[in-house]
Amino acid sequence: MSEHVYKVTELVGSSTVSIEDAIQVAVSRASVTLRNLRWFEVLETRGHIEKGKVQHYQVSLKVGFTMDDA
Repeated sequence: MSEHVYKVTELVGSSTVSIEDAIQVAVSRASVTLRNLRWFEVLETRGHIEKGKVQHYQVSLKVGFTMDDA
């Protein structure tokens, strides 16, 4: 079994559609500049309420990615 070293960073994704979409937005954007994304963990969910209805979802994530070989 090979050894893995992971770097962990925190992201915040937002969406007007859903919590799941907010997660996908964050992961998709991170994949543009970060290589080897492997996992995510939802830390916190928040939202914006307007006139009694949810208008915006916001999700804080930890994202782990493997580091390139030296």
